[in-house]
Amino acid sequence: MGFTRDAATVSRARPGTRRRVLAAVLLVLTIGAGLVVHAALPDSSATDIAGDALYAVAAYLAVVLIAPRAPALAVGGIAMLWCVGVELFQLTGLPLAWGAEFPPAMLLLGTVFDTRDLVVYIATIAVVTALDAVVRSRTRAAR
Repeated sequence: MGFTRDAATVSRARPGTRRRVLAAVLLVLTIGAGLVVHAALPDSSATDIAGDALYAVAAYLAVVLIAPRAPALAVGGIAMLWCVGVELFQLTGLPLAWGAEFPPAMLLLGTVFDTRDLVVYIATIAVVTALDAVVRSRTRAAR
């Protein structure tokens, strides 16, 4: 005898499940887009900015995966701390050295500090946080 539940039952049983699943799907798509920007497009200021923006979106979505019921402002704050922390960590030179030994590390930690990256992270997370807050308030109002 099997035990099955429909999606509505799962959603009621675990608040945040739908949000977590959506965040996971969007995170996979965001990482895919980031890998395309990194590997398939020519290196330029535009692709650097696009990569930084996608990194910030990925950080936001990763926080949603961990804490799906957290308010948008909290999620944005945590994602911002991560992005700024990683960028400042680049000042130590460790991410560059680690990336030379293990290139995939560069995708997570970057290589060298760039002030423009901070600006892109802050702007992107501000937009994503505002968008998330609006969508969540409209979703709640529709219920």
